Amino acid sequence: MVERPDGCAALAETISRCRPQMICAYPDRAHPRILDTLRAMAIDGTLAGCDVVDVESDAAAMSVAIGASGAGARTYTVTAGQGLLSMAAAVFDAAGLGLPIVMTVGDCANNPPTNTWNDHTDSMPMRDAGWIQLYAETDQEALDLHIQAFRLAEAIACPVMVCIDGYRLAHGCDRLDVPAQRQVDDYLPRYGYRPVAKVGVRSTRVMAGPETFMERCYLAHHKQLRALAAIPKLADDFRAQFGRPSGGLLKTYRLDDAETVVVGLGSVCGTIRNAVDELRRAGARIGCVSIGSFRPFPSCALRDALQHARRVVVIERSLAVGLSGIVSDGVREALSGLPVNTHTVIAGLGGRAIPATSLRQLFEDAAADGLGQTTFLDLNADLVARQLECEAQSRSSESATL
Repeated sequence: MVERPDGCAALAETISRCRPQMICAYPDRAHPRILDTLRAMAIDGTLAGCDVVDVESDAAAMSVAIGASGAGARTYTVTAGQGLLSMAAAVFDAAGLGLPIVMTVGDCANNPPTNTWNDHTDSMPMRDAGWIQLYAETDQEALDLHIQAFRLAEAIACPVMVCIDGYRLAHGCDRLDVPAQRQVDDYLPRYGYRPVAKVGVRSTRVMAGPETFMERCYLAHHKQLRALAAIPKLADDFRAQFGRPSGGLLKTYRLDDAETVVVGLGSVCGTIRNAVDELRRAGARIGCVSIGSFRPFPSCALRDALQHARRVVVIERSLAVGLSGIVSDGVREALSGLPVNTHTVIAGLGGRAIPATSLRQLFEDAAADGLGQTTFLDLNADLVARQLECEAQSRSSESATL
């Protein structure tokens, strides 16, 4: 059913049609309207058979989710930014216990300094927690991925994060196809998950010595490998059921003869495609790849897509301080042994705009082999220089005093 609703309301409506039995969350920055809508639906009876639990912190939300999912309830939660980091220990617990929790992450910057705008510095630090991480590119895909996430989580017995760019996705009004209940029921089976072991005070902190710990870690890795095969199948099933493509490991665009290929994830990929189209009209041989599944990382699919490129530019909305890009590490590993130059571009941190004009210039520089290994897009070098000078003067003054 095509509507022009509030994005958060549409997302809440879609989640409700997945028939969750437990919703627990702490109202926080980029997502409170999703939770408010679901709570109102539970109160008026639209969301039947579901308990909505208000908690006092994000850490408590994930703890409640672990208990509910472990007891056999289809469980959903939502968080963003610092909220995700505050529940970090419990996030690892949920994956270690193999609980099929689905969580929306309204991606936004971490503190300090205080910033509530969108980037990926909250979800990227959770990349090794054992959760599947799916990144939505559009509002419509944000809706669609949640339906797929519940089915994926329950098929693999592994929790799933659906990462949506906070304030960029689900916070506007657009024409969205909100699925009918019958469609979702046909795609997503009634919940029948039963935990392997009862979850209780003893089982949530089971000890594992050196003789079994590596095997437990491998089992988590094995689930991710299974997800690599399951995600494309679920996307194909979704297209057959709903009549539109959505999800999958990655999406390619204009790669046939591309010498320069841009890799990104999230909502910035739309801007990247617009820049690619403009450069194509000017005769440039350029294309792009949008990564939909960051965990598991689609190394083989990415290698196949990029193997004929001369250079790859990875647009990152997060930063591994002291190293460089995070997505770039996976891209470079996927391309290991191939004669492809890979460049990292850090962009859009703290919600800074990523203008098409800046991207066009960046891609032209890349085509001319004028990019270094790491570039900070639209960095205010004068501001950085002034701050470094102030710090140097402060150190000199302190040294003189000492």
